[in-house]
Amino acid sequence: MSTTLRTIEFLCLGIWVGGICLLSFVVAPGAFSLMPNQDLAAEIVRFTLSRLHLIGIGAGVVYLIAAFLRHSSFASFARLVIVVVLLMIVLTALSQFVVSAHMVQLRHQMEAQSGSVTRMPANDPLRQQFDPYHHYSVWIEGAVLLLGIVATYLTTRTS
Repeated sequence: MSTTLRTIEFLCLGIWVGGICLLSFVVAPGAFSLMPNQDLAAEIVRFTLSRLHLIGIGAGVVYLIAAFLRHSSFASFARLVIVVVLLMIVLTALSQFVVSAHMVQLRHQMEAQSGSVTRMPANDPLRQQFDPYHHYSVWIEGAVLLLGIVATYLTTRTS
């Protein structure tokens, strides 16, 4: 049973970290280089990111359940890797339900005003609100990726 639970833990982290890598290094660059306009590319990335966030949160919860079942006591369950995975879940939820939600709202306002996010001048108040949220999104995704690598290492290290 322990081997099965460890396999589930690794699978959850692999899916989550692999999904972030796929989005960051394949889907996003590909969409922005192949799509006819940046607004359409951004919609593809937004759609993919929202699904990745839900998959990540689900994978994190399954990881925590498998780790809890694998350990005989709460003391042995309460390890650094659990804190790291919890932080990954919290950051992913923050990105999905706060940062991305604000970006979608601002994107709709900019599209109503100019027809396109990319046509909004950099000094427009809506664009000035949008850009920091985009930076937060990128930063959070990078942090979750790094934490995922740490969680994988810590999971490997533990018995």
